[in-house]
Amino acid sequence: MTTSSSDRGVGLGMPELPAPAYPDDVRTRLEEDAREIIARYPDSRSALLPLLHLVQSEEGHVTRTGMRFCADMLGLTTAEVTAVATFYTMYRRKPSGEYQVGVCTNTLCAVMGGDAIFEELQEHLGVGNGETTDDGKITLEHIECNAACDYAPVVMVNWEFFDNQTPQSVRRLVDDLRTGRTVSPTRGAPLCTFKETSRILAGFPDERDGAVEASGSAGPPSLVGLRLARGETAPARVVHPRDGGPHEGPRDGTVHEPSPTEHLSSHDAPQDTSASDPAHPAGPTAEEGE
Repeated sequence: MTTSSSDRGVGLGMPELPAPAYPDDVRTRLEEDAREIIARYPDSRSALLPLLHLVQSEEGHVTRTGMRFCADMLGLTTAEVTAVATFYTMYRRKPSGEYQVGVCTNTLCAVMGGDAIFEELQEHLGVGNGETTDDGKITLEHIECNAACDYAPVVMVNWEFFDNQTPQSVRRLVDDLRTGRTVSPTRGAPLCTFKETSRILAGFPDERDGAVEASGSAGPPSLVGLRLARGETAPARVVHPRDGGPHEGPRDGTVHEPSPTEHLSSHDAPQDTSASDPAHPAGPTAEEGE
């Protein structure tokens, strides 16, 4: 059985025409910004990533015109620019929404409710992964990891954090975004549009009043490991999974050392295994050959 070129997705028609250039006024403005970016690097081609963010801030996604502009500014081929633009998921290759809503569906967020959140948003918005609502406001996507497991399940809007979400809270979130209500991330800088976010990622300052100061630092859950490393331990919390749940440790500040029958987590509770359950010994139940 043979496969036609159309079945293989191969086009045999006219080759694609070169990308059009930006209008003169747009190109002049972008060239000024591009030269500022390129000057930061000893090797000009190192400026490609921020330049792609720059052209994305112009049209909301990386167009063929934008890639041609980057190639011209850096002395690269369009193939070299395209290889980079198609590798990184932060660069959009098609028109997308004013707000990029990303739901973490990696392991921890998924088991904490990320999958349910993503399904809820697909149904509520009527779009699939990577699709945009008809009003052009929301592009929905699942993200493998938002690097915020301590706040799972996490949703990001234009790369700002919305922690500890539920299907109900994300419905309100996207409804507020679509109706123009003010939406504030649970931590970090105030929310801005995707084009504005792209310009900031290109390396230009966020000039909104108080935006930089609002960025803050890591939240308390993220610093637990650091506090433990410094010896700033809290009284141990001992869980007795078979007799009613957690009990607080000593109030005098001393650290309780669990006995062999006590466990710091119900996940560590002893199970009936071959070593602890005489009714189920290890090894085969019958001699070989019987």
